[in-house]
Amino acid sequence: MEFRFVITSWAAFSPGLQHADDWQEWAHAPWQPTGDEAPEVREMPAMARRRLNQLGRMAVRVAYWCQADETGRPVIFASRYGDAVRSLELLNAMAQDGAVSPTGFGLSVHNAIGATYSIARGDRANYLSIAGGAASSAAGLVEAFGLLTDGAPNVTLVCYDAPLPGDYARFHDEPTAPYAWAWQIALPQGDEGSMTLRWPSTTAAIEHFPSLPFGLGLLRCSLMPGSSFRRQVGLQQWELTHHV
Repeated sequence: MEFRFVITSWAAFSPGLQHADDWQEWAHAPWQPTGDEAPEVREMPAMARRRLNQLGRMAVRVAYWCQADETGRPVIFASRYGDAVRSLELLNAMAQDGAVSPTGFGLSVHNAIGATYSIARGDRANYLSIAGGAASSAAGLVEAFGLLTDGAPNVTLVCYDAPLPGDYARFHDEPTAPYAWAWQIALPQGDEGSMTLRWPSTTAAIEHFPSLPFGLGLLRCSLMPGSSFRRQVGLQQWELTHHV
């Protein structure tokens, strides 16, 4: 499996990293962001904005930045864990009281953040939510490529995650950080700089930037022309290459 694409616009947010210049500097010496900073999302109506916690606000923040006022195009939200904070709160409530809040449940499902964003924008385009383990962001790219080859002129991919909370933290099997990024991607039309995602045929266990979550490794590669990122997830290797 191999496909090429171009990134026509992008945005990213993490505590301490908001602007393009911040991320470009980070890409040259990457580190794991930490903190509970949540962005303001003034484009979103206050009632909808209040429903989102840090993870949700980061995700819709970068989506708004990347898409601007564009609607009617497919959007993919990709996250390994989704809103695990709300899920754990619901499980605790169920264990203690035997009941859960319907509103809390509605906001904990994996497509809740994407649904909140689409409703707030009144966008009736094709929205999807993807979860594919540590390689969820790559799974989102595969889904985006399918939409592009099916005729979509561009696709917005929003990738976001945060460390597992409380009792779930023991299940971490890769570095963690709160982050969100969005790419608007399209098929190449000429010789412009492009990206290639593929499954390498080699069985050599090569890992690029193992100190970063998979999703941030992909983002760094996109910010560094001529670089590549490879990571083994289960039995599958993924490789992203940024062509000059």
